[in-house]
Amino acid sequence: MALAVSLAVLFAFTNGIHDASNAIAALVATRAARPLQAVVLAAIFNVLGPLVLGSAVADTIGGIVTVGGSVGVEVIGAGLFAAVLWNIATWALGLPSSSGHALVGGLVGAALAAAGSEAIQWGGIEHGHPVGVIGTLIALALAPVLGAAAAFAVIRGLRRAARRATRRLKGPVVGAEWGLSAALAFSHGANDAQKSVGVIAALLVADGRFDSLSSPTWAVVICALALTAGTALGGWGIVKTVGRRIYRITPADGMATQAASAGVILGASFVGAPVSTTQVVASSVLGIGGGRRRWRHVNWIVVRHIALGWLVTMPATGVVAAVAVSVWRGL
Repeated sequence: MALAVSLAVLFAFTNGIHDASNAIAALVATRAARPLQAVVLAAIFNVLGPLVLGSAVADTIGGIVTVGGSVGVEVIGAGLFAAVLWNIATWALGLPSSSGHALVGGLVGAALAAAGSEAIQWGGIEHGHPVGVIGTLIALALAPVLGAAAAFAVIRGLRRAARRATRRLKGPVVGAEWGLSAALAFSHGANDAQKSVGVIAALLVADGRFDSLSSPTWAVVICALALTAGTALGGWGIVKTVGRRIYRITPADGMATQAASAGVILGASFVGAPVSTTQVVASSVLGIGGGRRRWRHVNWIVVRHIALGWLVTMPATGVVAAVAVSVWRGL
């Protein structure tokens, strides 16, 4: 149990390295802020997000695995191990990857290996909220599409509004980047920290310490701080990939991608939809290139590498978790 909870906190930490770096990618890439300033900003709002917006995302993640008792602890622990391993590997490669996909893949793979399909709540969409594996996958699939579409619309609107703009607009644009980066970090904390909180709640239920998937305050605080620590360490390779290697963005582009991403992730957090900050931000940068009608300036090689990483994440973590659950039982 202690090892499984520690892995949940470690998942939040590696999630912070991965996804929190995306919250500051545009701010740093457009030189609107120095790296240290951006990290401090993201750290503050990463903590505030899960404390303010509640536990809807945690409830969704916590309900994926339905098996209880010691088997439940084994399944969740093995799933977390696979997700952490994947996060570390992709971070070392500087490859934007979805921590949400890694976690779902790990949980499903471990549950199937340990107890079969009955151990998984497949779910769907109920009363407008995602439930179980299918609901989570729908949210994860829709979010990047919405991110790209929103960024496309925002940059087109900004281009029309700024046709007669002068250089005096540069100051307000930089200020807006700061505010929107804070909003993006806030939404990231509200969505991604709650993923770790959700699996901790599921562990407590499986171990018989809790009767429901209510999120304990101590878990919210610890996971938010772990996410923040990951932010402070920084995923600068991922910042470079998102901010410069997909499409070289300007300050106005940065403002558009932050506005689009923050809006999508905040909306998802309110309805309890676990989404990938990495996917939303990377897709919004792609939407910027389309909105400027500069598709040929998009680095499609990098885009293909990122897309391939997203496609193999769930199968890879599922296989690792299936192996890990067998090892876990021998501990």
